[in-house]
Amino acid sequence: MKKTVFFILFFMGIVVSTASIAQSSQAWPVLKHYDQQHLYRIALPLGGIGTGTVSLGGRGELRDWEIMNVPGKGYGTIQTGNDAPFFAVYIKPAAGNGTTTLLEGPLYDFEYLHAEGRPVNHHGLPRFSHASFDAAYPFGQVNLTDDNLPVKVKIKGFNPLIPGDEENSGLPIAILRYEVTNTGNQPLEVSVCGSIRNFIGRDGSRFHFDWKGDFMPDGARYNRNEYREMNGLKGIYFTSDSVPENDTAYGNMSLVTPAEGAVTYRTSSKSNNWSNSMLNFWDDFSADGLLTERTEPVTESDPMASLAVKKTVAAGTTETFTFYLTWNFPNRKSWSSTVVGNYYSVKYPDSWQAALQIIPQIPEFERQTLLFVNALLESSYPDEIKEAALFNLATLRSQTVFRLPDGHLMGWEGVFDRYGSCMGSCTHVWNYETATAFLFGKLALTMRDVELNYALREDNGLMNFRAALPLSEASKGNSAAADGQMGCIMKAYRDWKMSGDNEFLQKNWGQIKKALSYAWVEKGWDGNQDGVMEGSQHNTMDVNYFGPNPQMQFWYLGALKAAEQMAKAMKDKSFATKCRRLYEQGSRWTDANLFNGDYYEHKITDPQTFEFLDNENNIPDFQLGKGCLVDQLVGQYMAHICGLGYLADKQHVQTTLKSIMKNNFVPDFSRHFNNMRSYVMGDEAGLLMASWPKGRLTTPFPYFAEVMTGFEYCAAVGMIYEGNETDALTVIKAIRARHDGAKRNPFSEPECGHHYARSMASWSAIPALSGFHWSGIDGIMEFTSKPGTYFWSNGYAWGTCKISNSEVDLKVLYGTLKIKKLRLDDGREIKYN
Repeated sequence: MKKTVFFILFFMGIVVSTASIAQSSQAWPVLKHYDQQHLYRIALPLGGIGTGTVSLGGRGELRDWEIMNVPGKGYGTIQTGNDAPFFAVYIKPAAGNGTTTLLEGPLYDFEYLHAEGRPVNHHGLPRFSHASFDAAYPFGQVNLTDDNLPVKVKIKGFNPLIPGDEENSGLPIAILRYEVTNTGNQPLEVSVCGSIRNFIGRDGSRFHFDWKGDFMPDGARYNRNEYREMNGLKGIYFTSDSVPENDTAYGNMSLVTPAEGAVTYRTSSKSNNWSNSMLNFWDDFSADGLLTERTEPVTESDPMASLAVKKTVAAGTTETFTFYLTWNFPNRKSWSSTVVGNYYSVKYPDSWQAALQIIPQIPEFERQTLLFVNALLESSYPDEIKEAALFNLATLRSQTVFRLPDGHLMGWEGVFDRYGSCMGSCTHVWNYETATAFLFGKLALTMRDVELNYALREDNGLMNFRAALPLSEASKGNSAAADGQMGCIMKAYRDWKMSGDNEFLQKNWGQIKKALSYAWVEKGWDGNQDGVMEGSQHNTMDVNYFGPNPQMQFWYLGALKAAEQMAKAMKDKSFATKCRRLYEQGSRWTDANLFNGDYYEHKITDPQTFEFLDNENNIPDFQLGKGCLVDQLVGQYMAHICGLGYLADKQHVQTTLKSIMKNNFVPDFSRHFNNMRSYVMGDEAGLLMASWPKGRLTTPFPYFAEVMTGFEYCAAVGMIYEGNETDALTVIKAIRARHDGAKRNPFSEPECGHHYARSMASWSAIPALSGFHWSGIDGIMEFTSKPGTYFWSNGYAWGTCKISNSEVDLKVLYGTLKIKKLRLDDGREIKYN
């Protein structure tokens, strides 16, 4: 066998002279193309981990302004109108008149109607007639053409995303490039201009309705714009001296461009009486593609600033017009009203200084981001799996996620249009996702720190499944979730192994023992300590199950097996022995009593006596019973990811997954009844939360008729681990077909809110298909022996492994890897010094 390993270490903090800012000429990859009929819902978030974002829409619009610490789906910073933030292009042939066009694609027919003729932002501005969108997250590209214009335009937007580098994947910046190609036979004068009203203080959370019933956001107050030039950058600095400094929407932002071409600007426009601000701007820009600064006193609280770059574009050539938007809004609140702050604001307390620091490094960050995306795209994984894994990483950059000033990563379950959804880094939701651990290991460890050292009660080991803020309050609740707490034990094991950090285990071992021992309190989850969860088990279905059921039981078995391994590493022999005994008893009991020949079912007990109940008249509401649950093997899913092996009989596990596909997959939902929330409709396909081949309870758990992507991924990944890739791909293809840009946003898979954390379970398909496991403790890496090229990542380093029948070529493209042995599942091994 060929033994090839490349070690490459990228050093951050590169110092580049800001006097000359390089422009990238690197081609961007395309994983998914969306035609003009599939653009309406597209919103690709531009922003870093924990910084907030503004999204690039499918037609080129900037939408969903969420840079001010709160969600803002559909928020355009103003009352619907022509002067929401926008970019426009001025084009003048050498022999001809100039024309000005909004840099956005056409409207759909259903967007035309409005009582007062303002159905959408920029409704009165000329647009390009044709548009399409290309994506390979975090790269988004809008393609604009018009038969009446001698140009084609490509809008390119991104923010650096570099696995293993949480610092430079958490930058408060949106990068926008407008590539203008002259398709004619004579040179063109071309000017690209960005215009933004200074909406500091106006995050959309405060508003009133005017006399016509129109939404009017409030909060901007005597805001001011300042033109600046410094170190090769020119731009507008947006500030406010009247918005209260403790306001969540207080801060500053900057729109800047490198000093290339003729740069002109306006820091304000005419007063907006009868929409004269837009008229005044449009006349000025359309005259010659240049802007003239106004000298009149500013009378508006939200003056509109504009920044333009003008160049000559020769026939048949392309020129790039680059803009950067940076921001700082430091006053993030906790789950409620307490201000806790932002990590990024500690690093970048001023948006202009952020621009000066970050922009010179963008070419290198872009190169590393491209290296990551191309390595994944050039791997042998099916396109649907690449798409699901990659596009759901947008959740990490959405308002679902934020970082406290001390660096801890926190998360809602998801976000509603204006509010976060379900506080507290909810353990029973975040248990499913694996993207954070496999791509940003240090951030994953901060979540384990919250779970084990803040949310865990010292007196009894109860882990509050929702961590309050500030963190000093996190342990003061009394709300435990059986699946959440057991899953956190498995995640602690996974993250210890992948980090190779024995100090992490030494520091947290006492807390891990407490967390597991909480299952053994009298009349608790396993109060009689027989390896079976019988007690009242609050769980991710937002109800309490009574009696043994596969969902909790497999989490428990996985936690016991993980704890045994950690106990051995800590030389805690008695605890390891106890965990092994309970695991073996519980595993045997589960196969003997919960497996019904097709799948595992729920044996319901009386909440008070713990006696099994057969008469439905006595059964508590909201149970599973004999239902075939989509994620009944979720603990087995995590066990495979952790390298813990089977938790129950292998044949039973395989049969169960086949039963889930047989009973729960619906190829057409047109005739499906659902009394709750619908995430699948019409002729779409999906995997039901539960089916009832052996009879349904009168009042089953609430979500039984729904379909939610995180649970679908859990089942699909289980199918991959059992060798049934065909069914797994059927499920994943159905998910991604539903998020087609027309009906749903490809960069947000909702559950209880947009950008739902559980959807990042999609990343699990990557290690499942490649057979990837990494132990930083032992220095051992594992892969499938199936020929192919596999992207891998362990949270700290990443690369590819090309496997053939005779060779193995392991490449480390980022980070360092202290590897001692590479092992394939056919028994082949490579040892390294």
